[in-house]
Amino acid sequence: MPELPDITLYIEALNTRILHRQLIALRVLNAFVLRTFDPPIAESNGREVVAVERIGKRIVIGLEGELFIVIHLMIAGRLRWLPSGKAAPKKLSLAALEFAGGTLVLTEAGTTRRASLSLVRGREALSHIDRGGLDVFAADFDTFAARLRSENHTLKRSLTDPRLFDGIGNAYSDEILHRARLSPVALSGRISDRDALRLYDATRVVLREWVDRLRAETGDGFPERVTAFRPEMAVHGKYRQPCPVCGAPVQRIRYASNETDYCARCQTGGKLLADRGLSRLLKQDWPKSVDDL
Repeated sequence: MPELPDITLYIEALNTRILHRQLIALRVLNAFVLRTFDPPIAESNGREVVAVERIGKRIVIGLEGELFIVIHLMIAGRLRWLPSGKAAPKKLSLAALEFAGGTLVLTEAGTTRRASLSLVRGREALSHIDRGGLDVFAADFDTFAARLRSENHTLKRSLTDPRLFDGIGNAYSDEILHRARLSPVALSGRISDRDALRLYDATRVVLREWVDRLRAETGDGFPERVTAFRPEMAVHGKYRQPCPVCGAPVQRIRYASNETDYCARCQTGGKLLADRGLSRLLKQDWPKSVDDL
């Protein structure tokens, strides 16, 4: 799922292409993607774009008259910018926003349809979409620590909970916890002030570094390579590859459709965390530490 750094790049690219431009037409190419019926999408046609914003992992295109197009990319949704006259790819395209200078196309790979587009009227209606997550760049340490401790979850779950923190998902939470040298299963309600400060600093630094890295990679173009798996990442998607800090093999915990990647030596004092499937299978043969492994 595109997270804060990716969404930031999308918004910056859209600001240079559609801000203060007239939306000629909003076309729904796959009926399932539209999650609202009032106001009708025809009301958006002909209106000027007055803002492009972010609410969590959602992209909000503000139109004159307080109409808002809200796009949630979910896992496989992506945005493409096509020159005027170029047809959108038929199989992947869900919606198209036509402007004089080009067309913004919402696409989604695969068969699981989760990406969505909504049209809402008024700031009050828009506020109902906001899950209330804290913007870590706008928060001081005390506010961050209070939000972190407001519910007692694992640090991984707390960072990725959109009610607690804004725009952080599976990939960047792994990178943040590795930078902070904290276990993903440590409990937020028991975290010390020192560890909370390390997490606060790591969260802001990692997200800012990745925004800067993606800006340099994209330049003046439109973000095309939006992915949760990048070769420059330290641990996310790097199972069994060496940790760039200590060289120990990166470990993982799998659960449902997600996984957590971590370095046992850097983050858990060498202890291997139990994987629900593999550790149950191996039982007493499950190694207890990275050295045993």
